Amino acid sequence: MDEFMKMAIEQAKKGAAEGGIPIGSVLIKNGICVGQGHNKRVQENNPILHGEMDCLNQAGRIGSYKNTVIYSTLMPCYMCAGTIVQFKIPKVIVGESRTFPGARAFMESHGVEVIDLDLPECVDMMTRFIQEKPELWNEDIGE
Repeated sequence: MDEFMKMAIEQAKKGAAEGGIPIGSVLIKNGICVGQGHNKRVQENNPILHGEMDCLNQAGRIGSYKNTVIYSTLMPCYMCAGTIVQFKIPKVIVGESRTFPGARAFMESHGVEVIDLDLPECVDMMTRFIQEKPELWNEDIGE
C-alpha cells in the first residue's frame, strides 16, 4: 500500500479515536502531502466537515490543483465530489466503495480519474463503524 493511503487511513483512525466517523483524506501536490484531514462532523458539530472537506481546509489556499491527487479512505459523496470537480482535482484514489458507492460516476463524467483500491482494511473499518453506529452513519450520508 502506498504511503499516502497509509496516511489517509491514519487520519480515519484518528477520527474514530475522537468519537467521529472513520474517514480520512490527504491531498498530494507534486508528490508532497499538502493537507490531511478526517471527518469531523461529530467532533465539531459541523454537518459539512467530511474527510475530504477537512483535508482541503487544512491544506489552505494552494493555488492551482492541476498537479494534485486526493486520497480518501471511502468513495467521496456528492458534496465532496462537487468540490473535487470545482477545484479540478484530476485524480482521486479511494480505499473502498463497497460500504458506500459515493459519486464515482459524477466525478468520472467531469474528467476526474477515480481509482478504487478496494482495501480490506478500509472495508472492515467502515463495516464495523456502520454496524456499531448506524444512526450516526445514516446522519452522515443524509438518510
